Amino acid sequence: MRFPVVLHTDDGNRYGVTVPDLPGCFSAGNSFDDALASAVEAIDLHIEGMTEDGEEIPTVSTIAELRQNPDFDKGVWALVEVDISRFDGQCEKIDITLPHSLLVKIDDYARIHGSTRSNFLVDAARRAIGQNN
Repeated sequence: MRFPVVLHTDDGNRYGVTVPDLPGCFSAGNSFDDALASAVEAIDLHIEGMTEDGEEIPTVSTIAELRQNPDFDKGVWALVEVDISRFDGQCEKIDITLPHSLLVKIDDYARIHGSTRSNFLVDAARRAIGQNN
């Protein structure tokens, strides 16, 4: 799942990170890259707590939507990838039928984006039902 994050800095070295789609989820780092890595860990822990409390993982917004918030006016936006599969429960293998040409397009898209066919289909299903990826 790709989460938009906004980074702020006062000195150009240390960064604070806010995850707008996960209220209360913040992080920081001593460099831009360190802040992004810390954000992944913070998101993972935040989602773990949410699932333990029986809460649903929220829909992910687009950066374009979030940019409208004046609280993030001077921030730098990024996307961080967090593997939330461990919170989805047990996986099940299914058998589906797709047109060959569509399957080729799915495989090409997944490969270009560093993903797999299964992950692509899971992400597409989440977006279709409003859970976003």
